Amino acid sequence: MEVCKMIFFRRPGRAWMLVIVLSTLPFHAHAESVDSASEVSTTSSETSSTSGSHEGYECSVETEATPSSATQWLERGLWASHCYAFQARAVAIDAVDVRTLALSHRIQDGIRQQVVQYLDGPSVSIERRSPVGRLAWTEENSNGELPSPARWAAHLERYYSIELEDDARVAGREAIKLIFEPHDQWRFSHEWWLDRDTGLLLKHVLIDQQGRIIETFQITQLQSPQKYTGIVRLDGPRVVLSTPWQVTWLPEGFVTQPVNFTGSDLHQRVYSDGLATVSLFVESVSDDDSTALQPGVQQLGVSAVAVDHYVTEEGRWQLVAIGELPVATLQRIVRSINFDLPQADNDPHEEDEK
Repeated sequence: MEVCKMIFFRRPGRAWMLVIVLSTLPFHAHAESVDSASEVSTTSSETSSTSGSHEGYECSVETEATPSSATQWLERGLWASHCYAFQARAVAIDAVDVRTLALSHRIQDGIRQQVVQYLDGPSVSIERRSPVGRLAWTEENSNGELPSPARWAAHLERYYSIELEDDARVAGREAIKLIFEPHDQWRFSHEWWLDRDTGLLLKHVLIDQQGRIIETFQITQLQSPQKYTGIVRLDGPRVVLSTPWQVTWLPEGFVTQPVNFTGSDLHQRVYSDGLATVSLFVESVSDDDSTALQPGVQQLGVSAVAVDHYVTEEGRWQLVAIGELPVATLQRIVRSINFDLPQADNDPHEEDEK
């Protein structure tokens, strides 16, 4: 289940667009292969042997005992986000707007079809066909292996304190609540409510450092979720783009993510800690370009944008960082972009501040 948010910067004379596909379901993380809580074991080699030419995740394995810990619920939730077909109604609330949504998640012949339809204002429908949920998060040095829910959960526990609360209820369904408190000041807190029966995400709340709710996403009606019994296939290989610039600082735990992106004069990099995501865009601009964005920060709904400029011998560059992170984090990331350091010598965590 993914709710896609698209943020556009349109400028006269140039179709310059930043597109961020963020998921309110961090099973981005957003957030795919091993459910150790239920003794499910699916690895790259195993799926290759069971699925012929298609590598993917086996959904037909029956889960056993109800999870008893936060980590086990994380893994169950990630598994559910790939293996259940459903229809739902939802509401997304932030400081700018309240939006009602119709969600559809289907699986046919191993391919996931996700459709999000906005029910307020202009008719907008976003469709995505892929097997990727929001463990669109890829582990560092994974060597092409399938992302593992168990390792994803262990990664999150290094940077967030995760608490489990029982006996919750959302949209008329019994649920459990997971609370993610960051270990540093560079990211926000998250709260999830997972359906006790299926593990699907029913509610997600994003909270800033002052305890204020930035956004609430909530399922209001979940219609007859059905478990898929085949193999959910993977996308084709994605790559980490090679760029002439490097990021010299990131919060601990943020890992470079492979992306699919096309653009003529635009460079993009994406980083994630498994829960939060930041996307960087770099574009060359001329000194007299009146359409260039001014350096500074701007809040666009739940996402923030930090803009800076960088001058090299080749000219001026516009640097943009966007994500659901504190403004100070985005500012520090975008100001750490450097065109002069060899990438092999770059350690973005070397000067991290605790």
